[in-house]
Amino acid sequence: MNISRRLGVIVDRACALKNTLFTPKYLFYTNVGISVSLSAVGDILEQHYEILKNEWPEWSAKRTQHMAISGMTVGIICHHWYRYLDARLPGRTINIVIKKVIVDQLICSPLYIGVFFLTLGILENTSWPELKAEIRKKAYKLYAAEWIVWPPAQIINFYFLPTRYRVLYDNTISLGYDIYTSQVKHS
Repeated sequence: MNISRRLGVIVDRACALKNTLFTPKYLFYTNVGISVSLSAVGDILEQHYEILKNEWPEWSAKRTQHMAISGMTVGIICHHWYRYLDARLPGRTINIVIKKVIVDQLICSPLYIGVFFLTLGILENTSWPELKAEIRKKAYKLYAAEWIVWPPAQIINFYFLPTRYRVLYDNTISLGYDIYTSQVKHS
């Protein structure tokens, strides 16, 4: 079999896989899997950067595992949030997109940040007073960054993409943001 034919077979299989993974039957699992994977990758990249700067002694599999689990909780929220938001505010007009961006920033962003810290607090056996103190100290920094990163990204998301691809797009953008999130959390 020549190379172009092999490449064609690979492309056909990838398209078939994409068409299966993004069907209603598998979309929840796809979205959560994407969120887990990219949260872990973001943490691995952040740890590698910290190791290169001599700020972190060695890669911590436990830390990456915790970040991946936080990706799972956030992936579940994002999956349901985008479906809910698109059902409540259907359409892609500029007015609808702006409403979605504002609602997303005012409701989902604080929820996302809270769930992120809560998930990691549970996994790290953080006491409730310590968790509240950490949220008070670090959540504002993340929320401020969310207002810089997400409105332009969400305009693209809500205007151009169908609901089934929103979590994939969100997590692709989040890869860079997750590096920052991990850095804020572990600083």
